[in-house]
Amino acid sequence: QVQLVESGGGLVQPGGSLRLSCVASGRTYSINPMGWYRQAPGKERELVASITGGGRTNYTESAKGRFTISRDNAKNLVYLQMNSLKPEDTAVYYCNAVSDYMEYWGQGTQVTVSS
Repeated sequence: QVQLVESGGGLVQPGGSLRLSCVASGRTYSINPMGWYRQAPGKERELVASITGGGRTNYTESAKGRFTISRDNAKNLVYLQMNSLKPEDTAVYYCNAVSDYMEYWGQGTQVTVSS
């Protein structure tokens, strides 16, 4: 089992920045990859960014150039630095991890971009 806990969401004005954090516990030695998903009201959950244990990253098109995913393997942490935020980035953001072919999710953290 893997447990994921996110933090760092909140209300920010358009053009602002937020950094999300996710800490993993449990069977962390086999986690690979980790990522961030988001779900806006009335929409399906979508991948925002993912990162392998070796540091290979993948971003959805709308996140490229604005968001940066990073990972601290020693501390079982994954971050999502979000810059130049737009109202359409408003969603619940979920941390995701795959371990031993099982998928795990955090409880989600709300990000609201509004003036």
